[in-house]
Amino acid sequence: MEQYQVTGMSCAACSSRVEKAVSAVPGVTACSVSLLTNSMGVEGTAASADIIRAVEEAGYGASLKGAAAKAGASPSWADAEALKDHETPKLKKRLLFSVPVLLILMYFSMGHGMWGWPAPAAFDNLVFLGLFELLLAVAVMIVNGKFFTSGFSSLFRGAPNMDTLVALGSGASFLYSLAELFLMILAQGTADHATVMKYGMNLYFESAAMIPTLITIGKMLEAMSKGRTTDALKGLMRLAPKTAVLLRDGAETVVGIEEVRTGDVFAVRPGEQIPVDGVILKGITAVNESALTGESIPVDKAEGDAVSAATMNQQGYIECRATRVGEDTTLAQIIRTVSDAAATKAPLARIADRVSGIFVPAVIGLAFLTLIGWLIAGKPFSFAIARGISVLVISCPCALGLATPVAIMVGSGVGAKTGVLYKTAAALEGAGRTQMITLDKTGTVTEGQPRVTDVIPLDTDRNGLLSLAASLEKNSEHPLAKAVAAEAEGLALSEVTDFEALPGHGLRARLDGKELVGGSLKYLASRGPVSESVSAQANALAEQGKTPLLFALDGKLRGLIAVADPIKQDSAQAIRELRDMGIQTVMLTGDNERTARAISAQAGVDRVIAGVLPEGKADVIRKLKPLGKVAMVGDGINDAPALTVADSGIAVGAGTDVAIDAADIVVMKSRLTDVTAAIRLSRATIRNIHQNLFWAFFYNAICIPLAMGLYGVEMKPMYGAAAMALSSFFVCMNALRLNLVDPHDPRHDRKEKTIPAEALEEIVAAESIKEEKAMKKTLKVEGMMCMHCEARVKKALEAVPGVESAVADHAAGTAVVTLAAPVADEALRAAVEAQDYKVLGVE
Repeated sequence: MEQYQVTGMSCAACSSRVEKAVSAVPGVTACSVSLLTNSMGVEGTAASADIIRAVEEAGYGASLKGAAAKAGASPSWADAEALKDHETPKLKKRLLFSVPVLLILMYFSMGHGMWGWPAPAAFDNLVFLGLFELLLAVAVMIVNGKFFTSGFSSLFRGAPNMDTLVALGSGASFLYSLAELFLMILAQGTADHATVMKYGMNLYFESAAMIPTLITIGKMLEAMSKGRTTDALKGLMRLAPKTAVLLRDGAETVVGIEEVRTGDVFAVRPGEQIPVDGVILKGITAVNESALTGESIPVDKAEGDAVSAATMNQQGYIECRATRVGEDTTLAQIIRTVSDAAATKAPLARIADRVSGIFVPAVIGLAFLTLIGWLIAGKPFSFAIARGISVLVISCPCALGLATPVAIMVGSGVGAKTGVLYKTAAALEGAGRTQMITLDKTGTVTEGQPRVTDVIPLDTDRNGLLSLAASLEKNSEHPLAKAVAAEAEGLALSEVTDFEALPGHGLRARLDGKELVGGSLKYLASRGPVSESVSAQANALAEQGKTPLLFALDGKLRGLIAVADPIKQDSAQAIRELRDMGIQTVMLTGDNERTARAISAQAGVDRVIAGVLPEGKADVIRKLKPLGKVAMVGDGINDAPALTVADSGIAVGAGTDVAIDAADIVVMKSRLTDVTAAIRLSRATIRNIHQNLFWAFFYNAICIPLAMGLYGVEMKPMYGAAAMALSSFFVCMNALRLNLVDPHDPRHDRKEKTIPAEALEEIVAAESIKEEKAMKKTLKVEGMMCMHCEARVKKALEAVPGVESAVADHAAGTAVVTLAAPVADEALRAAVEAQDYKVLGVE
């Protein structure tokens, strides 16, 4: 998507016209114009020159964002000039002149003329008073001339906007009063004092001046509140460091951030911001990444670890090599994501856009009908023209146009501050409508890394067992061995001799002349008797999806250590919160049924479909979508097909990779509760949009008939102008309430429309039966000890031509192969045995 800055827009009718003009350019496939940020996002193959020409022919200005940013130049994302509030200072200057002049005008026209406030004797002459009001009104109208130049030029182009309504209302008041003033002068020339008195009471010069002044006040309030809605985006831009300390020929050189290139080596001292994304070459430190992830706890970093621009180095001196600079840094991608979301339109906005496109012409027509209707009803022209002017100035298309984008901008900003990035406005709206979430297991529900979950000593204490086990396991490269060694970090370890790794069985060595062995229950049982209680404990751990490892010294069993890929600390809480929101959960995993069931039971997931390939996950989601809105939560890499197919694709644990193409929503951290936060924030934003749209429609539905005089109320045009001025301000201020929303607070969760459990159960059951009925073979495999052995066997089998998928289960000692074509048993056997496992049979 290419983004453009658009100038000259004043209301929703303007943005609608620009969007229509650009959409008509050959090669443009999509166009979205944001009145809030005065920006436009365009997709397609059309040249930027053609797009800019179309905008200019529509009567507005346009320029390509970041057109000046070339290699070596300041990156456009760091330039907050486009979001800077240029309007408020201009409006303040206009008001500094308009308000005092208007107050003087009001004093003499209403204070003196109607209520007898003191004034020089000359003002008792109504013609003199009328001429004085005329001069003051002209002065105010000239200062606020933008309404008239923009309004009438739009009218002449056949695309009237809000400025047209203001210009017509103020202009009609002025011209009507000017005509009556001429009649007063003629009457005074013939000494017809009664006619002078009659027309003198019907002058609307104060309305002609007050209408543009009040609208300017409203515009200023709107500009100020709109400016606050982009605070989050501007805050991200302010985070961008301005300088970096490069190491060149052993010396430190301070350069502008735009001079840093990929591969440069830079230094960062404690308390300084990291200037660009890079990798630590030297030093150890702790980095506060709250600017990007919202997580305030510093993250320890050492050589080889990645660091990101705008994060804070809190402890040690580090030297890093730049890997991503300019618009490629993580911060730049976050800013671009939030900016793109603001430049797109939510589906809800389309309703307001359609109404806004015809709103102004309809209001002009209503004003004309009001004038004619009251004249036909026998009312004097002064009464009828006042009602018509009131209709013009009270109608507000801006509230309609701003109802959605201001809420989207604030919602996106709140999300960015908490580490949740919505790529488009549709993604922000769509997440809140989610009725079912499908979850990947590894790395999403679980941590994705094996670690020790249970330590059960038998003839020693906990530390003694860990020390004994780690003394053996430290010599192995197996992932399970690394998990045990990590758990024993800090304990005193012994040196072993005659170390031997027995693939698929375990480890063996000698400690102080005694034999030390460790491995599976089956392996230890083959070397000596294992009590029934220990066997029961080991089997119970296996049922929980864990891998039990037994350790014996000199033939005597010393204890069990269970290793597993445990569920994340917040997974169960997140699933519970999703259930409280009325959202069904389904876990899709390529793991075997036993492990998947164990993990789902711990996390509280409603349903499980196991043994599913990445492409198969996408097929399952396609079948679930007719039931309701489906979101897929995964890591954004292996789950890309499913993320793309789902109504909302949510990538968790993205870290610095925020540009995951397949996902609609990117969660920076690996917390599953951030997924519930994304949905919660989306729902709050949708409610806010509904409130804004209700107000915008309700305001116009009530106020337009009121201004027409249908309720028996004779509304003065100036009151209509005041109401119009406040309506847009109300919408913007209501959107700002989203800043008070805590996306992680579940207290206000409520169940919305849910998917019938019976219908979901049918599809899940059908998928499970489908897996069972597929063309399969089962291999009896000896030697698998853990999930990593399973992964090794799985990879070997899936490399065999004709094998569609394989699911290995070390606890059952089987590998179930799904075939896409006939495959010889010997080919399967050879693939497994090449990995040092023994195949006992093929069924």
